[in-house]
Amino acid sequence: MITFPCCKINLGLNVVEERPDGYHNIETVFYPVPLTDVLEIKKMDERFPCDGDCDVKVSGNYSAGDDKDNLVVKAYNLIAADFDVPRIHAHLYKRIPVGAGLGGGSSDGAYMIKLLDERFRLNMGNAEMERYAAKLGADCPFFISAEPSYATGIGDELEPADDEDGNLNGYTVVIVKPDIVVSTAEAYKAIKPAAPKLNCRAVVRQPIETWRNDLSNDFEAPVFNQHPELKDIKDKLYSLGAVYAQMSGSGAALYGIFESELEGIKKEFPSCFVAVERL
Repeated sequence: MITFPCCKINLGLNVVEERPDGYHNIETVFYPVPLTDVLEIKKMDERFPCDGDCDVKVSGNYSAGDDKDNLVVKAYNLIAADFDVPRIHAHLYKRIPVGAGLGGGSSDGAYMIKLLDERFRLNMGNAEMERYAAKLGADCPFFISAEPSYATGIGDELEPADDEDGNLNGYTVVIVKPDIVVSTAEAYKAIKPAAPKLNCRAVVRQPIETWRNDLSNDFEAPVFNQHPELKDIKDKLYSLGAVYAQMSGSGAALYGIFESELEGIKKEFPSCFVAVERL
């Protein structure tokens, strides 16, 4: 059985306060984008030699790491601890770039939970799957439904972001990811938490033409200071006609929202990963 874990962009991101546990409360809108990975699972033969019950192979746009740290494996282990599921082979083909602020790894873990639920008829329902996903990471529950969501808390408290028509239906999003690694921990240290005048959901419900002035990402200032080439990419997206452009999450991907489909834009960013997706 096969599924296609999508990515997300952040429409605004405000760090509103530091929590007693050392984490931070945020406000953001998670918006799903149809740039996807590919995840397939098959039952493992009983005779297949494997150290664990989930054998994962990863290919595509991926830096090799320890398989046991992959959220696909962690998601399997969570479900297998509570449900009778067989050993499986998993093949994950990565298209969503890592270290981008697009939630690719979180999506892979959440979609693994959904895939196991469907394939083995576990009948969990979205609420239960979201509870399992929350154990993998703060933004993982979003990917169970993958609907535009206003996220608060540490990103795990979700509410509808907009009505079903949505401001972005029919727009094109261009995602640009240079070969840059951003330290989220260092970026947080440079932020002074404060609530914005308007929360992200309120701004997203406004006409998109107002977003450039009213919708901000608190991580941009410290990250752009450390990596000025990221600001150059954002400025170029605007010069190419974006109605709105922003860094997603803590980076290092940036996106531009355009009113029409684009041709040849990948040539404008020759040394970067570039994806063009219709919303």
